[in-house]
Amino acid sequence: MRLIGITGGVGAGKSELLSFIRRHYICRICLADEAAHLVQRKGEPCWERLVELLGRGILDETGEIHRGRMAEAIFGNPQLLEAVNAIVHPAVKDYLLEQVRQARLEGKTELFFIEAALLIEGGYKAVVDELWYIYAREEVRRARLERSRGYSPEKIRDIMDSQLSDGAFREACDFVLDNSGPLDESFARIRERLADYTYLE
Repeated sequence: MRLIGITGGVGAGKSELLSFIRRHYICRICLADEAAHLVQRKGEPCWERLVELLGRGILDETGEIHRGRMAEAIFGNPQLLEAVNAIVHPAVKDYLLEQVRQARLEGKTELFFIEAALLIEGGYKAVVDELWYIYAREEVRRARLERSRGYSPEKIRDIMDSQLSDGAFREACDFVLDNSGPLDESFARIRERLADYTYLE
């Protein structure tokens, strides 16, 4: 089983490419954002520590952590954000690596993908077999985010400014896929990269 990390800036189109991979390969795909939600559920590793840090005001009526309320609690406070990340990110990594371990034991998966914006910062390069950078030109990313998510130019700028530079992504990754153009071109490059693995028509 080959373990591949997928990263890239917001609006690069990672979701569409992973959807193609999911349809056509014998694979498992784990998204760090989904894992972060799971590890914050009541009874899971992060719940008690986050409530202790931020207070019970971040909980909804069922006792689960409410993402919006937690975001409000840490808004504009870099120290609190750093403290939250120090709780959540290691738990997410532990969860993802446990999923990888189980997939290897089962022996039914040819390709295992982990997708996260912070794979490089999180030290995943040391655990994956290869790291892919999904790139798209800035104007393409901006147009996608305005169209699909309704983000304002200011919000897009703030998110982009908070992420790694194109050069940093390229330096850290083993494979760069330019997803600025038609999806069929990107799909063809994926097929070339994964030519040694089963392609399900």
